[in-house]
Amino acid sequence: MKLSIVIICWNDLKCIGACLESVYRETTSDDFEVIVTDNGSTDGSVDYIRKNFPAVRLVENGRNLGFGGANNQGFKAARGHYVLILNPDTVILDRAIEKLTAFADRNPTVSAFGCRILNPDRSYQRSAYPVPTVRSHLIAALNLRFLSKLSPVFLGEHYTGWEGNTEREIGFQAGCCLLIRGALLRTLNGFDERLFFQTEDADLCLRVWKSGSPVIFYPDAEVIHIGGQNRGTYPLPVVVETQRSYYRFFFKHYGVNGIKRLRRIFLLRNCLRLMGYRLRRLLGSNTRIDARVTLHRTLLTWHWRIDPVSFIETGAEPETDCKPFAPAPKMIDSPTSAN
Repeated sequence: MKLSIVIICWNDLKCIGACLESVYRETTSDDFEVIVTDNGSTDGSVDYIRKNFPAVRLVENGRNLGFGGANNQGFKAARGHYVLILNPDTVILDRAIEKLTAFADRNPTVSAFGCRILNPDRSYQRSAYPVPTVRSHLIAALNLRFLSKLSPVFLGEHYTGWEGNTEREIGFQAGCCLLIRGALLRTLNGFDERLFFQTEDADLCLRVWKSGSPVIFYPDAEVIHIGGQNRGTYPLPVVVETQRSYYRFFFKHYGVNGIKRLRRIFLLRNCLRLMGYRLRRLLGSNTRIDARVTLHRTLLTWHWRIDPVSFIETGAEPETDCKPFAPAPKMIDSPTSAN
């Protein structure tokens, strides 16, 4: 079989029907399978899929395994030469999957592929990023991304001035739509389930790079991602959970020194943002500015109080109303030096 499309579902009844309908409508080949791996949905998603999409292979996990864990269950069932990781709140446009796999066929030395992601209004949605590093986070904290137009030394958390309209190597593609060769995916053991929320895609693509193969962005395949339009407006518990994942990602790839430096950068970033939004509030307050002040004040306090080494070793962290989404994983078998 050429392609396995793996879609996770957790109470996604409102959107997964449109996703599956677009997959079958825009993919004319019969050499593919669709696997939906369900994280214990209670909204009728599973029954809906069984009734309306009988060709779908369902993997019922019975509980929320997170993004990585649920996808890994789907990977175990996948039989395709390629595996497409696809979010349930996506819509395939104009034969996008066939275009992406055809591009992969033409590039046999490449193992992972991203495509152009759009908002529902068809505007560009950022989905391709450089590999997260201490330097890129520092540049972002200091708002020096604009200098990357002059030199790649100043590359921050995203590609400034590029809107996914050209083919290029990228650090990683967001997990909303990522194509990877099945053999390598199995060799890499899929997603690292210790990264329960966010950074799983960055970690997987970084391991692809470390295997000796690049990650390539292909602009002619386009997919709508509904949820991605909310990036930057996530509620506080989601933002804090992302900070936890960054510490774990940086420990895994950059060691103890990496997470100590990351904490200092987080402190700098949130201090600068807090001062900036407080100044803006003096000129006129509104709900958005007040929310950003609360966000950065909370994050600054959280990072100030945390011991990143103890957090990695034991899961210990400051007491807040933002409880972890999952129990702290064991990270002690991760490398403790940069690689």
